[in-house]
Amino acid sequence: MGPLLAFSRGVDRLNAAVGQLANWAVFLSCAISAGNAFVRYGISYSSNAWLEVQWYLFGATVMLGASYTLFRNEHVRVDLLYSSVSDRTRLWIDVFGFIFFMLPAVILLAWMTWPFFLDSFVRNEGSPNAGGLIRWPVKILLPIGFVLLTLQGISELIKRVALLRGEDPHAEVVVEYHRPEQ
Repeated sequence: MGPLLAFSRGVDRLNAAVGQLANWAVFLSCAISAGNAFVRYGISYSSNAWLEVQWYLFGATVMLGASYTLFRNEHVRVDLLYSSVSDRTRLWIDVFGFIFFMLPAVILLAWMTWPFFLDSFVRNEGSPNAGGLIRWPVKILLPIGFVLLTLQGISELIKRVALLRGEDPHAEVVVEYHRPEQ
């Protein structure tokens, strides 16, 4: 389990960092929205590009924040059965859910969204709105987000299996190095 847990910790660190980007995207989206409203109503000026930046940042919030939400165990869960069973049974429910529902779905979505992005990138697709932005930067968030969610799902699966085996998935493996006698 050692190498798998090391992989899991690496994925957790990656998604924690990406989650911070999603947090900044929320802040920037709010700031741009407020600024855009002020400019539109204050001096009667509007720009489709600024509206689209808001949408792009909202997409970044959702697609980059999903894996961080799973890492923090703050995702939505149907709690009818889950709350009334033992911790060990919850672990088994999670393992079953990750293997048979979550991972197949996000792997399929990552695979299906790649051509969607690639077509936009190759054609250098632009917004149909006057002054709008190119579309591929927001479309790449889809496969990236689903790949990150897949990795986090694998990380969570590894942690659940470790717990079922009686191991602490959060314990760092300490390796001692001994110098040869001189």
